[in-house]
Amino acid sequence: MKRTMALGLSLLLALSLTACGQKTEEPAPQEETPVQETPAEDPITTRIAALKGPTAMGMVKLMSDDPQSANGPMYDFTLAGAADEVTPALIKGDLDMACVPANLASVLYNKTEGQIVTLAVNTLGVLYVVENGNAVTSMADLAGKTIVAAGKGSTPEYALRYLLSENGIDPDTDVVIDWKSEHAECVAALASGAATIALLPQPFVTVAQTKIDGLRMALDLTAEWDALDNGSGMITGVVVARTAFTEEHPTAVEAFLADYAESVAWVNENTADAAALISQYGIIETAPVAEKALPHCNIVCITGSEMQAKLSGYLQVLFDAEPSSVGGALPGDDFYYGA
Repeated sequence: MKRTMALGLSLLLALSLTACGQKTEEPAPQEETPVQETPAEDPITTRIAALKGPTAMGMVKLMSDDPQSANGPMYDFTLAGAADEVTPALIKGDLDMACVPANLASVLYNKTEGQIVTLAVNTLGVLYVVENGNAVTSMADLAGKTIVAAGKGSTPEYALRYLLSENGIDPDTDVVIDWKSEHAECVAALASGAATIALLPQPFVTVAQTKIDGLRMALDLTAEWDALDNGSGMITGVVVARTAFTEEHPTAVEAFLADYAESVAWVNENTADAAALISQYGIIETAPVAEKALPHCNIVCITGSEMQAKLSGYLQVLFDAEPSSVGGALPGDDFYYGA
């Protein structure tokens, strides 16, 4: 028994000594995974072109402000008289963005196999039915009438025929559409009395009203389109960019969209000052005409999912009328930036 007690004491002593000398091992500290930060984008100068007319009007405040970055101007603007002065430079990469007709944006998307993306709708419809008289107050009133118009084979024809059809009027049998080669001919026909009803865009409407007493805007085709309540919209112009540019310079794209939205808001809220700038930059010849036309030019900045809904519906109408008007096929979802 003494031996057993001795062994027990020895074992307890050994366990005690072991416990006192043993160090509790702490778990190794976890190394934090470094956060991968997106490198800051170096400021660049974004090269933008616009066509003289309504699609450039919303940009004048931004052009006038001429914002600067640490490396120089944030924007380099070019104004052109026709789309064919702009599109080659955009495709070649000599421009980063451009304000172009809505259907042309789709044509460019198809031509470049998706290398063009739409950033924003910048102009809704600018087409009006004008009348030297008081016979027309609705689309239905156009039945049996003669309408002089320019733009056969392009947006004015497709839009007019679509709206007539949607209002129960056969554009081939229920009305006479007298196609002219240019809008100035329509104004001349009204001025001479050869016609009393015409389809005209702004600012030609305002110019015509300065020459013809009593000429009134009988129908706003944008409002007539909206009245169909089909989710789409009548659209004149959009802002497009090279897809590669949006991928390489997302910060510059977002900065532009914010700046452009502010410019559009200012233009719509300050028509007199905006008209002076519009005339100064030669977008419309005189400030009084620009000021009178501006409220009817539907200058907007619509982006994202709303842009896609309105623009895709509009392009569908054009495609149904003539597939070549949108480049032979409707654009894919990648055509709509941020949607």
